[in-house]
Amino acid sequence: MSTETEGGDDDLREQISNFLRRNFPQIQMHGGSAAIESIDRETGEVSIQLGGACSGCGISPMTIQAIKTRMTKEIPEIETVHANTGGGMGGNEGMAGGSTSPSFPGHESSSGDDSDDEGPEAPF
Repeated sequence: MSTETEGGDDDLREQISNFLRRNFPQIQMHGGSAAIESIDRETGEVSIQLGGACSGCGISPMTIQAIKTRMTKEIPEIETVHANTGGGMGGNEGMAGGSTSPSFPGHESSSGDDSDDEGPEAPF
């Protein structure tokens, strides 16, 4: 039986959202998005959905591993992190609402251009 208040859940949700924005700005910079799907305060589990450009990105497994490792170290209430890519965004916290096509600061997007793009930098 949970004795946590709704305010406690809101505080934890805010901590997680701030963690994502602070530690992983590259997700949004590269056209991806991150949203909190669910939080189970009793078990210490949180589910994160990465979308936008994260879906199909070759480095998303590394991003997911970094999120899992860092979040459990930085937020004591979190013991387990489930993170997935693809599909629709289940929540609206975190960095949801990012563009579905990547944008890189200082670069103009040009469609049909076959330039030698080396892709995004690793997120950590």
